[in-house]
Amino acid sequence: MLTHVRLNHQRSRVARWKTRTRQALVAAALVEAAAFATAGAQTPELPFDIGERLRYRVSVARFGNVGEGEMSVTGPVDVRGTETFVLRSEIRARIGFVKNTERAESWVDPTRMATLRFEKRTHGALTRDEDQRVELYPADQRWEDQRGNHGQSPTTAPLDELSFIYYLRTLPLATDSVDSVVRHYDAARNPVVVKVVGRDTVRTNAGTFATVVVEMRVKDPRRFNGEGVIRLQLSDDANRYPVRIESSVPVLGKTVLTLESYTPAPQRLASRRE
Repeated sequence: MLTHVRLNHQRSRVARWKTRTRQALVAAALVEAAAFATAGAQTPELPFDIGERLRYRVSVARFGNVGEGEMSVTGPVDVRGTETFVLRSEIRARIGFVKNTERAESWVDPTRMATLRFEKRTHGALTRDEDQRVELYPADQRWEDQRGNHGQSPTTAPLDELSFIYYLRTLPLATDSVDSVVRHYDAARNPVVVKVVGRDTVRTNAGTFATVVVEMRVKDPRRFNGEGVIRLQLSDDANRYPVRIESSVPVLGKTVLTLESYTPAPQRLASRRE
């Protein structure tokens, strides 16, 4: 009889412990969910989204209008279990009988603004041929390309040269601000110095835009023979469209992309950044 009473008492204690444990787990889950929802509510949308398409006129100082370009956002595309935006850029130029094309694609996790894959192909007589394919592993802070080259990234949210332009669109860009950004996946290409140099108004076939003028000083031995400056004029509104992009490269000199037309994203998704 005494043994039976003890067993019942022990079973009762176990049952009470299981109940309290379940209650604690439920409470913890509710707290975590509430914290996540609050953090999410405070994270702004990205200024670009799937379906956005920007078309450009390409001009070179010594030759005038030489071609056209396009930047677009497509997706979502799964990369190793992560849904990504695919950022694309293409420039097609022709000077006399000489043609030149440059295509770049960047697969970006929009929740962290981190690149997972980058590809670039350049072909033509005016620039050096290039075929680059890079896989990036942000959590491990490493990257490797198709030739077996590899390295450590300085950040868990790496960027490439194309996604960096989209990243600039997410920044507040306060007047006279200067930022040294260490986000390029290749440590040797850092830092990228971003400077807001003023405001301007740009008139194009796509319309008249009030713009924020930004200079981006980059390290790029292949394109600029060392260090180069890219000057961007971003629309001074919630979209931050690149209205004008200017850079100087060997052989060609100053090259300018001017916005000719644009297609806004059909619906701005609530993409989140860390």
